[in-house]
Amino acid sequence: MRHLISPLDFSVDETNYILTLAGDIYRNPEKYKDICHGKKLATLFYEPSTRTRLSFEAAMLNLGGSVLGFSESSSSSAAKGETVADTIRVISAYADICAMRHPKEGAPQVASMYSSIPVINAGDGGHNHPTQTFTDILTIKELRGNIGNMTVGLCGDLKFGRTVHSLIQELVRYPDIKFVLISPEELKLPEYVKTEILDANNAPYVETASLEKALPELDVLYMTRVQRERFFNEEDYIRLKDTYILDKAKLKGAKSDLMILHPLPRVNEISTDIDDDPRATYFKQAKYGVYVRMALILRLLELA
Repeated sequence: MRHLISPLDFSVDETNYILTLAGDIYRNPEKYKDICHGKKLATLFYEPSTRTRLSFEAAMLNLGGSVLGFSESSSSSAAKGETVADTIRVISAYADICAMRHPKEGAPQVASMYSSIPVINAGDGGHNHPTQTFTDILTIKELRGNIGNMTVGLCGDLKFGRTVHSLIQELVRYPDIKFVLISPEELKLPEYVKTEILDANNAPYVETASLEKALPELDVLYMTRVQRERFFNEEDYIRLKDTYILDKAKLKGAKSDLMILHPLPRVNEISTDIDDDPRATYFKQAKYGVYVRMALILRLLELA
C-alpha cells in the first residue's frame, strides 16, 4: 500500500505515467466511469477548500465510486480533541482511500503511519500540496507539449506557499528549467527550499522583487495570493497583500505564448481583465485537477 504525502513519493517515470493516464482520462472519460464502483473516498478537510475538496469528490464520482467525509474540523470529532491518528484508524474502517487537508505541517504523514488505507495529502500547512503540483505539471504538459526547457516565474507568497514549495520540488527533476523567484523581502522563498532543493539539484534561479522586469523572459508565470491565514499580524498582511497585481498593462511586455497559472483562489493578484487572454490558463488548470486526481486514485487503489 502506498500513500502520496510529497510529490517525490513518485519517481519521474511514475509521475509521467500518472500524467499520461490523466491525459487519457481527459480524452476518454467513458473508459473509466465505473472502474471505482463500490469504492469509497473519505475527504478529511480540517481547512477550508473549494477546488481541492470538490475536485477530489468529482474525481471519485466520475470513476463510479462514492464519497464521505467532512469539510471543516468543527464538524468532526477533532472539535472534541480526537487526534489525527485516531481519526484515520476509524476512517480506515469506512473508506478505501482518504484525502486529507490539515493546517499543521506533517499531519497527513502522521495519518499515513496509522492508516490501513492510502492517504493523499491534500495540503498540510505551508509544507506540501502534491495533488496541486500534479495538476500544475499536467497543465504545462497538455498545453506546452512537454515539461522542461523553460523559465518559470513564481510570484507572490513564496514563504508560506505550499503550492510553490511542492512545484519546485517536482520541476527540479526535469531538464533545463530556470526559476525566477518574485516576491517582497518578507515573503521570499525559505532558505531551506533554496538550499535543500534548488542548490542541491543545481537548479539555476534568480530572486527579484520586480514582476515587470521578470515578465519578458518567462515561459510560465505561477501567480499566488498572499495568504491571510498564514499571517500572525494583520498589519503585515494588509501591507503586503497588494504587492503584485497582474493586469493587461503589465502583460504587454510578456511573451505571446506565456502560460499564466494560479492554484486559486485568487483575491486581486490577477485582474479579471485578463481572464479572456489566451495566456490565462488558470481555469483550465482547475479543470485538469479533476483528471489528475482520478489518475492518482486509480494508481493508489492499484486499479491502473
